[in-house]
Amino acid sequence: MAIDVKSLQGNEITDDYVREAPARGRWGETWDTFKRSFGKIVLINLFMIIFLLPSVVILFLRSMYIAGLGMQYPFNSNTGIGYPAYPGMEGLTESLYLSTDLLFYAALFVGGLIAAVGISGGAYSIRKLVNTHGKFKLKDFFHGVKVGYFNTVLPITLFLMFFYSCVIVGDWKDLAIARGSSAAGPVTAYVFVIIATVIVGIYCAWLFAAGVSYRLKFGQLFKNAFMLILASPVHTLFFAGFALIPVWLYLIGTVTFFVQIIAYVVLILFGLSFILLVWLTFTQWVFDLYVTPTLKAAEEEAKAKKSPKQLAEEQEEDDKRVARELLAAGKSELIGKPILPIDKEAVTAPLGKTYNRADLNRVSEDKAKLGGRIADYEKQHINDPLYAEYNKLFAEREKALQQPEGKKNKKKKVSSDNLLK
Repeated sequence: MAIDVKSLQGNEITDDYVREAPARGRWGETWDTFKRSFGKIVLINLFMIIFLLPSVVILFLRSMYIAGLGMQYPFNSNTGIGYPAYPGMEGLTESLYLSTDLLFYAALFVGGLIAAVGISGGAYSIRKLVNTHGKFKLKDFFHGVKVGYFNTVLPITLFLMFFYSCVIVGDWKDLAIARGSSAAGPVTAYVFVIIATVIVGIYCAWLFAAGVSYRLKFGQLFKNAFMLILASPVHTLFFAGFALIPVWLYLIGTVTFFVQIIAYVVLILFGLSFILLVWLTFTQWVFDLYVTPTLKAAEEEAKAKKSPKQLAEEQEEDDKRVARELLAAGKSELIGKPILPIDKEAVTAPLGKTYNRADLNRVSEDKAKLGGRIADYEKQHINDPLYAEYNKLFAEREKALQQPEGKKNKKKKVSSDNLLK
């Protein structure tokens, strides 16, 4: 299947920098950036956590609300004889979870709008950090919010819609089972909504990567994200799983206290930055497979920092170099250097179809003798008028390239045009 992502060409979001060619390969450069710029990665991570806090607070309040309800409702009634008598409590817990999640997970959409601020700024900062070998300023974070916020809100909101459905359907399934109703329908619906949430989540991750990397219209964004998933399905699953290592640590930590402490430390220090670093590096690799990247070499970066005077001097040196190359190419050894005429003595006897070591030695000796004759002939005739005049002509032109600047000798602009006439 042909992948058509031509709309990405020339639309990369690199407003205040140009991507530099990686010196050690893409992943080698990413690892070097992680080690060399770890402090900057931690700073970016902390900024993202600030904007993620409202979502964390919403989930925390949900837990506290459920705990409060657990203290108010008589979940332990009917376990003995006493007064007053309460009716059966089947499904009460599941019903409370359903009503609570309907409220608090709906509020999570607002948290997503705020979290998109941090994620968009972090994405631009991480991309610049990798693409420029560690360059980052605080203003880069807020510039990333400016250029990538709406393209970040879109996939986050889309994913939260499916995640919300997944949570509510799961609560409905638990409620139906607790009340003794048929579980076939709710369980089937729950399985399908989980699968749909995973697929949409992966698609939203590509949607996010394309949106923060290239300026595209919404229609082009949706189309290109879909095409790029089809282009690399296996790689996408692998790197999505690898990028979510901090999340896997957190999930393992729910049953192991020690791992939970490690997971919290990782998430606070660099967890979110790690996720963006791995995912955006991978997606950029896929982008570059189908779109020619705009790269800046290290010498071009150094050239941009030089003054006009320095650039003019370098340009003149380049002109001299070109002139020397043209002079060297124009000076023919057939005319400027004596060449031994071909005669019977200048021909070595060729090897036959079968030969031995003695034949090889004979050929080597003949070539050595021929080399000596050539050198002797050149020494004898190098001062002949034909060769002397020809070499003198080029010597004068080459000398012009090294003419020093003096008070009485005005420096002449050197170029390949005025030196080879």
